[in-house]
Amino acid sequence: SGDTGGRQSESAQRFQTHIDQCDLRQANTDTVCRIVATTESLEDVWGTQLPDQVGMRWVQPHTTIFTGDVDTACGAASSDVGPFYCPADQDVYIDPAFFDEVLVGRLGGSPAGAAQMYVVAHEFGHHLQTMLGDIRRSQQDPQGASSGAVRVELQADCYAGLWAHYATSTPGPDGGEPLLESLTPRDVDAIIQTAEAIGDDHIQRSGGARVDPDSWTHGSSEMRRQWFLTGYDQGSVEACDTFGARV
Repeated sequence: SGDTGGRQSESAQRFQTHIDQCDLRQANTDTVCRIVATTESLEDVWGTQLPDQVGMRWVQPHTTIFTGDVDTACGAASSDVGPFYCPADQDVYIDPAFFDEVLVGRLGGSPAGAAQMYVVAHEFGHHLQTMLGDIRRSQQDPQGASSGAVRVELQADCYAGLWAHYATSTPGPDGGEPLLESLTPRDVDAIIQTAEAIGDDHIQRSGGARVDPDSWTHGSSEMRRQWFLTGYDQGSVEACDTFGARV
């Protein structure tokens, strides 16, 4: 899961040494190591839950940690776009600087480690949508408060909640202790604060624009909070059917 894929940018190669030296203890204090540990926890959870709930085998995506610019099968991208998932190469791309500079500094998200883990889990949710064939609904109906794009993003929030539901009880590699020791009410509050911070309405307001639901691509703060909690409370893939729900 620390594997950053075959086609590495210079910055991704620089991070590889850092990744190779990570251990679980560092995940508490080091953002890169926290990302790596989160991908491993996600592999443990989805490797168990997807076969149990859906009857499919989980295929772990690549994770590329980079800074500046990166080439992907979805085209060239920069850190400015924030963490993202590319279905064409099944790779999650994350610039660690995003968390402090944009998520906390610009949008008012939580600086807590749990909030960063939620963002990674959300991007892995898009990988599950690719496996299940739902990711394309985003392109077919790209904006609006009840659009396919918003429903795709809300479902990824729900899948992040599902991961959080099981992360503290799913055995780690080789049946060891769970990689995540505990998720406290304060951790859940930090995640909810962050989910709300990246709601379309909050982003529009904080940028000085009027709130325009017709332009939304990710959903409102309230919608994002609600769907994360749905996954977290119910722990069910079926409960995350945003396409059949009223949003």
